[in-house]
Formats: sequence, structure tokens, C-alpha cells
Amino acid sequence: MSKAFRRVVTGHNAQGLAIIQSDSPPPRVKQLGVDGPTFYEVWNTTDTPAPIDRASGEPPEQDLTLAPPKRGTRIRVLDFPPETERMRNISSDEAKQHFAEIGAEAASRHGSGPAAHPFMHRTETVDYGIVLEGEIVLIMDEGETLVEAGDIVIQRGTNHGWANRSGKNCRVAFILIDGKFTDGLT
Repeated sequence: MSKAFRRVVTGHNAQGLAIIQSDSPPPRVKQLGVDGPTFYEVWNTTDTPAPIDRASGEPPEQDLTLAPPKRGTRIRVLDFPPETERMRNISSDEAKQHFAEIGAEAASRHGSGPAAHPFMHRTETVDYGIVLEGEIVLIMDEGETLVEAGDIVIQRGTNHGWANRSGKNCRVAFILIDGKFTDGLT
């Protein structure tokens, strides 16, 4: 796996001066299954515009959730290990269970439509994915592309999947923004 990273959170003291509120690894880390990705939950907001106060900290959450809060945002880092044969051949039920672990069973698209990968999924969000390390294949209903360290993906509520075919870890930072389908999209 990749080197651990720090989460530095700033805030304000009682006099309104800028301070470092915390400096530590992300407090919530979860690996899905035995060979699935590792989620590092960095921060979330629960409203737009996001309230900025003295030092309330991150809004509390009990479980790992794929999507950001309604009207909110989420930043997380994912470590995608190399894809295994088992991962490529999971059943539709196993894929749904995988997404259920992150509160998003309905996001799974395995077994419905032209899903080209068992972990295809769709959320009503705009996501910015920044590849920090390694490479990964972005799979769409039609087509796929290799994205490498330094590349940025703007994911606009589309059905997609990720496949790490490189044999090495891939680390991606995701910024997720709550969205709303329009124009007849559902």
C-alpha cells in the first residue's frame, strides 16, 4: 500500500485568529472486503454554502457512505489495489453487497444494462478524481481510458467503474459534490 498521509485541519481560536485545529491521519479508514479498495475519509460538509465557524470540526458520521451528504461535499482518498481474478468475476449479488458496505447498494449497476465491469456504479453527484499515484482504467458504458498520476477526472453522474490493471497500488483523491439529475436523466 501507499504511504500514509496527514490531514491538517484549520480553524479559529476564541479571538478569531487562524489556528491548526488538528494534524493527524484521517480518523476513518475502511477497506472493503479482502481485496477491495481502502477508503480514507478526509472531510465532509453538510450544506452549501458550508458554514465556517470557530472550531466545530467535521460533521459526525457513523458509517462509511459513498455519496456526500445532501447539499454537501466529501473528500476522500482511495487506494485501489491491483484487480484480482476474483474481483473481475464477482456476482451481481456480491457487487451489490460491496456497495451496501458503503451505504450505496442502489448505486451498483452490475447485471443491468451494458455494464462492462462488476463494480460499475452511478451516483447523483459531480466528482473530481485526482490520480495521486499509479494508474487506473476508467470504464464507461461505452469506452474506457487509462488515467495516470497527475490526471484529473470530472465524473458527472455517469455510470462508471475503476479497474487497476497495473499490478501496483493506485491512489486517487475524490472530491464529491451533491448533485441533481436534470434534462431527463435518472
